[in-house]
Amino acid sequence: MKRRVVITGLGMITPLGTGTDKSWKGLTEGRSAIKRITHFDPEGLPCQIAAEVSDFEIDNFIEIKEQKKMDRFIHLGLAAATLAMEDSGLKVTEHNADRIGVIVGAGIGGLSSIERYTKIINERGPKKVSPFFIPMTIINLTAGQISIRFGVKGPNSAIATACATGTHAIGDAFKLIQSGGAEAMICGGSEAVITPLGIAGFTAMKALSTRNNEPEKSSRPFDRDRDGFVMGEGAGILILEELEHAINRGARIYAELIGYGLNADAYHITSPAPNGEGAAKCMASSLQYAGINPEQVDYVNAHGTSTKYGDEIETTAIKKVFGDHAYKFCVSSTKSMIGHLLGAAGGVEAAICVLSIINKTVPPTINLDNPDTDCDLDYVPHKARSLDLNIAMSNSFGFGGTNACIIFRRFV
Repeated sequence: MKRRVVITGLGMITPLGTGTDKSWKGLTEGRSAIKRITHFDPEGLPCQIAAEVSDFEIDNFIEIKEQKKMDRFIHLGLAAATLAMEDSGLKVTEHNADRIGVIVGAGIGGLSSIERYTKIINERGPKKVSPFFIPMTIINLTAGQISIRFGVKGPNSAIATACATGTHAIGDAFKLIQSGGAEAMICGGSEAVITPLGIAGFTAMKALSTRNNEPEKSSRPFDRDRDGFVMGEGAGILILEELEHAINRGARIYAELIGYGLNADAYHITSPAPNGEGAAKCMASSLQYAGINPEQVDYVNAHGTSTKYGDEIETTAIKKVFGDHAYKFCVSSTKSMIGHLLGAAGGVEAAICVLSIINKTVPPTINLDNPDTDCDLDYVPHKARSLDLNIAMSNSFGFGGTNACIIFRRFV
C-alpha cells in the first residue's frame, strides 16, 4: 500500500517576485513580468526580451563569501529552498537527517559562469580560472548546496530533463517517500540562463518570440498570433512529507500529491510527436497512478509555451485523454506572465497548482486575444477565475521528447 504524501512548504522565486505571496499576487492579477533584457545588452540579437527575476536580494539568503562559489541558478535554488523550509517549519536534527532528502535539478545549469570563464581563460589564461568554476556550474550542486545548508543527509539527486526537470524532481521525490525511502524531501528546479549564448542558442532554433516592441504581449499561449516562447528564470521548491510524519509534527498541510506519470515521445530532439501521443499517454499514466477518473480533474496547468506546434499538440493530447470533459474544466498557461523557466518551470507550476487549490482560484492565460481555431478549450483568458477546485494537474514536456505530469488533490 502506497504511503500518502503531502505538501507542507512552498518556496518560489519568479519574475513576478521573490516569495510565494508576491508571485501569486502577480499571477492572479494577470501581470506580465516580461521586459527588455537587462542582464546584458541584447542589441543585435533577434530576441531582446525575457522574464528576469529583478527583486532578488541575494544577501538575504547567502553570505557574500559563499555567493562567489555559486552560479546564479544555484543562488535562486538555494534561496527558494530556504523559503520553502521556513514555510514548512521542518527542522533537521541528528535523529532525522538521514530520512530527509533533496532532489533539485536544472535544465541547463551554470551557463552564465561558463560564458564568463570562457572569456577569462581566453583573455587572461588558465591560472585565472576559479577553483570553484566546476562546482558553480554543474547541475547537482543546487541539491548539494541545499543539503549542506540544512544538514540533510538522506537521498540526494539532481534531475536534468530540460523543461520537465522540476516536475520529474517532484515526482521522483514523491515515489521515494511513498516507497519508504524517506520521510520528507526538498524538491523542484532552478534555472538562470538569460545570457547572450542562451538567448542566441534558442533564437537560432527559432524557438523564441521576437516581439521586442511589445514585451508584455510576447508570450501568448494558444493565441493565433503566438511566435515562440519567452525565456524566464527562477526557482520553485516544494517540501513533501509522508502524511503521518507531517501530522505528528503538527505541520500545516497545503495539499496532497497523488499522481505521477513520465514517458518519452521517442520522436524528435525538439519537436513533440505530431499527434500528441506521448503527452496523452503521460497524462493518462498520471491519472491511473492517482487512481482517479479524468472527469475528476478540475484544472490543468498546461505546459503552454506559446510555440506554434507545442500548444496545438498539447491541446490535442488533452482532448484525447479527457474527451468531452476537456471542454468542462479549466486549462491555463502561467507562462503567459512569467515566461518559460525551463528547468525551474515544473517546480514553479507545481506550486501554482497547490496555491490554486488552497486559494480556490485559477490564474489566467493572458494575451489570449485571438484564440487559435485548433486551440479550443477553456484557457481562462485574461482574468483569474474563482473556482472551488479539488484536483489539479501540472504538465511539463521537454526537449528530447521527455514528458512528466503530476496531480495534486485538496487535502481532507
